Amino acid sequence: MPKLWCFLSTITFFQLCTFTFSRLELVPTPPLPILPLPSYAQLKWQQRELIMFLHFGVNTFTDSEWGTGHENPAIFNPVGLNANQWLSTAADAGISLVILTAKHHDGFCLWPSKYTDHSVEKSPWKNGHGDVVQELVNAAKPLGVDVGLYLSPWDRHDQRYGHEIAYNQYYLAQLQELLNRYGSVREIWFDGSKGKNAPNMSYYFTDWFSMVKELQSSINIFSDAGPDVRWVGNEKGFAGSTCWSTINRTSLSIGNASIEDYLNNGDPKGTDWLPAECDVSIRQGWFWHKSQKPKRLSQLLEIYYNSVGRNCVLLLNVPPNSTGLISEVDVQRLREFRRAIDTIFSTNLAEKCSVEVSSQRGGKGGGFGPENMLDSDHLWTYWAPRDDDKEGHWIEIRDTGTDGGLRFNVIRIQEAIGLGQRIKRHDIYVDGKRVANGTTVGYKRLHRLEEGVIHGKIVKIRIEESKGLPLISSIGLHFDPFWHPNPNGQRPQ
Repeated sequence: MPKLWCFLSTITFFQLCTFTFSRLELVPTPPLPILPLPSYAQLKWQQRELIMFLHFGVNTFTDSEWGTGHENPAIFNPVGLNANQWLSTAADAGISLVILTAKHHDGFCLWPSKYTDHSVEKSPWKNGHGDVVQELVNAAKPLGVDVGLYLSPWDRHDQRYGHEIAYNQYYLAQLQELLNRYGSVREIWFDGSKGKNAPNMSYYFTDWFSMVKELQSSINIFSDAGPDVRWVGNEKGFAGSTCWSTINRTSLSIGNASIEDYLNNGDPKGTDWLPAECDVSIRQGWFWHKSQKPKRLSQLLEIYYNSVGRNCVLLLNVPPNSTGLISEVDVQRLREFRRAIDTIFSTNLAEKCSVEVSSQRGGKGGGFGPENMLDSDHLWTYWAPRDDDKEGHWIEIRDTGTDGGLRFNVIRIQEAIGLGQRIKRHDIYVDGKRVANGTTVGYKRLHRLEEGVIHGKIVKIRIEESKGLPLISSIGLHFDPFWHPNPNGQRPQ
């Protein structure tokens, strides 16, 4: 009897194991990632979509863009400075990160640095006891807005500039001062701007970057060469119509004008995840000038579609004036800009449609169905086709109503970039007619239709070419009431 019991127990054990393994085989796994992948900090940065630059300093009081370094600190006296107004303006515009020019090329420091007397400490503002960086940090915290800093490598005031070791030590000391004194900094900005007649001197970027990461491990470092965020290659706020988040860092160097096209487009074979940030000012200049006015809403929306809508983050500069406030005309334009974005994208017509796909990984109920493209998670839930789908990948959005079809002029596609950027080429058809086509998608691709508003019943997105399986996290059909293309299809001026 014991032998029979052991024999039956063994059979039961193997049956249970077989049942367990077969059940596990029925649960489809996520597809393999396509390297390189973004870091956690890069993903959070990408989701911000819109961030703000604050160019502020002695140039604000001299009507200049580039200071000489010989400005008297006595000219800096923003008697009405109110960082709470800056940050509430940012928060109202849906902005979650604000970057301040802690020091521009003129070398004047907006904080009391112990390494120089060319700072707010020598100004009449608050009798020399002011600290603009601290006021920014204090105003940002209760609103949940993050802080970033720009520390210009080119310093036209400090006499150590041109003496390589001495100046690099000075710069590194100020970097440590900022990153140790003011709490969490989410982005730090480096550039290679330098006048033609500036002394020929190397910046120790590698040393600086290593120190930054040691002091603030979750920070993103921006420069032409990253290592976390790259420049888009122009100051117009426009990314390339093809824009990969991937690039080869070994091909990049800071301040090299010959790589601007490469920065603008990225590289499908890139070995590094280094997404682009599009910097542009709300006005003509970067610093406030009384004679200038903010860009029109139509211009800001054009920039938005060509930055956020091309897989980038938009860094919009909004300069405080000589009183120390963001001018009311700029405040109103920002509010108008945010209302316009909300108006366009708050309604997704695709949510009321049926969605069919070419195939589905794991079949129905497998966790990778088209319903994932209509939820609120634009990163980690996604539609994935089968590995063996050889007939082409497509998504079909079909109107199920009886009111004459869908009315829209913007089509949105988003990839699950947490598993890599994949799509190389795609086409979009409405009722069988091609209305848009493009190359990369990335975190977000927005097609604002050149022919204007379309009425249709069936929208079909075809992924014509991709690296591995395309993984689509979100789709949308939207109506932009501010878009009025000319009859010949050209953008309005």
